[in-house]
Amino acid sequence: MRRKMKIESLEGKVLLRGVTNFMPKQIFECGQAFRWEAEEDGSYTTVAFGRVLNVKVVDGVVELNTTIEEFEKIWRDYFDLDRDYLSMIEELSFEETLKDAVEYGRGIRILNQDPFETIISFIISQNSNITRIKKAVNFIADKYGEKIDETHSRFPTPEELAKASVEDLREKARVGYRDRYIVESAQMISNGMLDMELLRTADIETARKELMKLPGVGPKVCDCILLFAFKRSESFPVDVWIKRVMEELYLGKATPKNKIADEGRRIFGENAGFAQQYLFYYGRENKVGKV
Repeated sequence: MRRKMKIESLEGKVLLRGVTNFMPKQIFECGQAFRWEAEEDGSYTTVAFGRVLNVKVVDGVVELNTTIEEFEKIWRDYFDLDRDYLSMIEELSFEETLKDAVEYGRGIRILNQDPFETIISFIISQNSNITRIKKAVNFIADKYGEKIDETHSRFPTPEELAKASVEDLREKARVGYRDRYIVESAQMISNGMLDMELLRTADIETARKELMKLPGVGPKVCDCILLFAFKRSESFPVDVWIKRVMEELYLGKATPKNKIADEGRRIFGENAGFAQQYLFYYGRENKVGKV
């Protein structure tokens, strides 16, 4: 049975009681978002939707330094708090092989992120690592976005990033060959050349085709963007860890990434994206399939 979340405001914070499946380390360090930073007190801080947010869990209570109004406007949806994760996990439990991964990453939630920031972040993510991605994303925010306070900046709009210097992106953000992809994608989006509503509502193959019009967006990047910014939970991104895990646990042989994505969607259906996150986190943390 789903537990009812209780919301209260106390001393400048919003407190959430009765939230299940909410472990900050698992949520913020599973490769889906790149502006979360761990603090010395065990909390995590990010900039999202033009706001600075600190999150901490104390004795099972989620503490957010925000207002009730902003929680309802931004953070309820961002943290996917209206989804019944216990029921979703139960639906996935039909698949025996997945059970260990689900149990291991039980505190994961999929964040519903800003579409433009997610598009640019995952274009940057190609052939990179999380440390480098975070540095690049933060550079872009500091250089081209508006200052929020002395240490935080919001991510730029498509119009702002469309005017960015390709040289700065390459030399200072260190995004390499992705420099032109970033600027050209920002220009296309600012000019209305990407149908954002179609990405939310069309069948998954139509949505993928639309999104891959952007330079630098191939199948894996596309599926990450659809999953983390457009609520397309049927997406099944395949990176090196998912390829290893699926080959080790399900396929038993080397398999092309597009076939693995098809198989993931076939096995897990509408919950494929959630299964992917559990398998990714489990595989990466336990080095599944790595020789």
